[in-house]
Amino acid sequence: MGKASAEYITDRKRCKDTNREQENGSMKKYAFGVDVGGTTCKIGFFETDGKLIDKWEIKTNKENGGASILSDVAQAIEGKLTEKGISKDDVQGIGVGVPGPVKNDGVVHRCVNVGWGVVNVEKELGDLTGLKVKAGNDANVAALGEMWQGAAKGCRDVIMVTLGTGVGGGIIVDGKVVAGFDGAGGEIGHITVNPHEKEQCNCGQYGCLEQYASATGVVRVAKRTLEKTSEDTALRNHAALTAKDVFDEAKAGDKVALEVVDEVCGILGATLSNIACVVNPEVIVIGGGVSKAGAILTDAVKKHFVATSFHACANTKFALAGLGNDAGMYGCVEMLLD
Repeated sequence: MGKASAEYITDRKRCKDTNREQENGSMKKYAFGVDVGGTTCKIGFFETDGKLIDKWEIKTNKENGGASILSDVAQAIEGKLTEKGISKDDVQGIGVGVPGPVKNDGVVHRCVNVGWGVVNVEKELGDLTGLKVKAGNDANVAALGEMWQGAAKGCRDVIMVTLGTGVGGGIIVDGKVVAGFDGAGGEIGHITVNPHEKEQCNCGQYGCLEQYASATGVVRVAKRTLEKTSEDTALRNHAALTAKDVFDEAKAGDKVALEVVDEVCGILGATLSNIACVVNPEVIVIGGGVSKAGAILTDAVKKHFVATSFHACANTKFALAGLGNDAGMYGCVEMLLD
């Protein structure tokens, strides 16, 4: 466990337990959480107290604009209920996380990774299953999952940032996701951090956080650094350099690798301090593949966060995500509990 995570766990005076108990029998016993991804749909079968009973994956069929994705999910859920001998009367509903903005009415206007244009996820899956359906952005529901049963358990004000191929984010204020008018709230990865950047981000803009703090961004910063320095460094020994290589060499004390990590974490830490001025979180949770670097990442991010923070936000705690790839499924279920 990293130093920042341990510090967070030992100091939670302001955190409140948000576990919900079934009240007067109004909450049904079971629920499904579905995390729709570009390759697979992860499906979790839960008790509504947060216990994960079963989980499995089905292929995301992107043919014909992803037309069969929701019917495939519905079929998988029907099959699980039959297998377990459970009535739909005992199911609270289905929470669904999708890789795109979701409006309050459950309509997704574009999910490029799964081939969707305009899809009313809540209505279509509800009609297919006869169950209540609630949809949300995948990064937002992952943040909910960490708040409910993960690294931010018991906290009501949370920022989560996921550092993977891209940079995702979820912002929770008083236990509620900040989704915004068009469902684009929490798109932390597309905050402009360098208006002078000449290379284009995947979103079409220039100088986004994602271009520096994602796994591909770390490699990009490293390669730029190598072009500018003649110093001897183990980074040059990696034919196909990865973000993991950069952090591993930094842990081993490589000077250039340490400079790269400091630059990346400086950009991320300053960005998070700006967001903290707006939402004042209790904890910032860092997840995604890059977070596996551990304390060298969180400690460096926190250092730069504190250095650039408004004084009232400087004591914000940092924690590494605790639920891994299951966070989205947990968060999908949490959406159903309000």
